[in-house]
Amino acid sequence: MRILAISGSLQAQSRNLALLTAAAAVAPPGVDIVVFDGIRDLPHFNPDIEASAVPESVLRWRHALAASDAVLIASPEYGFSLPGVLKNAIDWVIGSGELEKKVVAITAAVPGPGRGRRGLQALRETLSAVRASIVGGEPIPIGTEFERCVGALVSDLIQAARRENARRRSRGAG
Repeated sequence: MRILAISGSLQAQSRNLALLTAAAAVAPPGVDIVVFDGIRDLPHFNPDIEASAVPESVLRWRHALAASDAVLIASPEYGFSLPGVLKNAIDWVIGSGELEKKVVAITAAVPGPGRGRRGLQALRETLSAVRASIVGGEPIPIGTEFERCVGALVSDLIQAARRENARRRSRGAG
């Protein structure tokens, strides 16, 4: 199983990137969690760009999503919403379909309880445009329970992705 991990933060020392690194460390054998760092390279979404030629950065993004069984997004809250770079990345695949009905776990690494919820709600609403199946949705506070909570989210994501893959196979066989 391949899980594409995306940080909504562009910071080199982002807590959300650290969360994705922790997720990769706790993934069981047979599950690869691959961090995709290319959303920083995407141009601002503009359908006119696609009309002439799809940029290489967009093709890499679409291919990474298409090649994944599930997605894990860890994103900070900016201005009570999701970061613009993450919204832009999602906009690039709404029409092309690589994120359509994908199993997506969402969370945020936060400094304390009660933080990050509005950003995750905005992310959930944005992902509804592609009818993503959302797993999780709660922020994970940095602290003694951080790794355990990350591990539980990864486990939930794997189970949801396996159920979805089995459901798709059974539909294809019938």
